[in-house]
Amino acid sequence: MTIKSLSSSSLTNNVFYRSLLAGNAKAYFGGVAGYFAGGSTGSSVTTVDKFAFPSDSRTTLATGLSVARRNLGATANSQVAGYVGGGNTGSTVSTIDKFAFPGDTRTTLGSGLSTSRQALSGMANSGVAGYFGGGFSTTVDKFAFPADTRTTLATGLSASSENGGGAANSGVAGYFGIGAGNSTVNKFSFSDDSRTTLATGLSSNNLYLTAMANSGVAAYFAGGTNGGLKLDRVDKFAFPSDSRTTLATGLSVGREYLAAMANSSFAGYVGGGRNGGTLYTTIDSFAFPSDSRTTLGAGLSAGNYTLAGMANENL
Repeated sequence: MTIKSLSSSSLTNNVFYRSLLAGNAKAYFGGVAGYFAGGSTGSSVTTVDKFAFPSDSRTTLATGLSVARRNLGATANSQVAGYVGGGNTGSTVSTIDKFAFPGDTRTTLGSGLSTSRQALSGMANSGVAGYFGGGFSTTVDKFAFPADTRTTLATGLSASSENGGGAANSGVAGYFGIGAGNSTVNKFSFSDDSRTTLATGLSSNNLYLTAMANSGVAAYFAGGTNGGLKLDRVDKFAFPSDSRTTLATGLSVGREYLAAMANSSFAGYVGGGRNGGTLYTTIDSFAFPSDSRTTLGAGLSAGNYTLAGMANENL
């Protein structure tokens, strides 16, 4: 278990700190569940599969998304709510569905994305704000917790992003992989939302990948496509140096249009995706900090791609 050093200004927004004050350390040290939402099983779906931590047992929410959609993004304010935004229902949408933790009751935000878009990514500074970036654009929308008020960052992504993946070191910085067939990774400092671009990007140009993070330790960008080759590669960026290594053990099978989420300090999960005409139910689990891979016995409820992942974890 890695405990991050926090500045006094960030303590009041840190879920771990608030949990300790409330005498609820168990909530921090356990994590609750991860979610894989929406996507396509041949047609767009409303399905939200929930995987309880630490058993990784799967249930499917009785109340799914408000409308069937694919190519969407997701983010979460751990211990409070998860957000599933944008996507394609036949046309692009700005809709953001909010799932309150732990009951998983769904509402739809009155203020959605600033523009309708698909192929976007999400990440969050848990306790502070969630971010939706890209979607055939450079736009980054920020939703302040708990009011869910939306602003759009003056400095967006460095290039138009498509299916690139988002991950965060909560309290410090968030990362968006641009995707769109290049290797660029943009970093947004949570102190002021200023953007830099990592000197070392992904290990190759990539498209249709996903990302997740072991907050306080490292971000991971997984899968995707390079020149038509479906990748099993997982690139790891260590915090705070952002130095990149590539895991010796990648995904169990190369695939694109997949999704990811994580239970920080315990494990990261990469699920679904497509390779050729095959849609996968597979969920690969990477144990932290060793990064050893296993494949869950219970995968997604159906083969699915262009889905999104988020988690109610231990942040």
